[in-house]
Amino acid sequence: MHRIEKGDPACAIGAFFEVAAIVGVRLFNADDATLATAISANNAILALLPKSVRPSSTQVNDDF
Repeated sequence: MHRIEKGDPACAIGAFFEVAAIVGVRLFNADDATLATAISANNAILALLPKSVRPSSTQVNDDF
């Protein structure tokens, strides 16, 4: 689980499925209404995030 939290790309996909099952996260829903509700909730959250992040173009002189 620690490797999954850190985003280790070498972690096997089976480990993701096992952890999701252990913590109770449903990865697959056959119910279209539930899936549509989850998608709309995720889209509402994603709308709040910036489209891109740019590094600052100005250098800060913090040498005191």
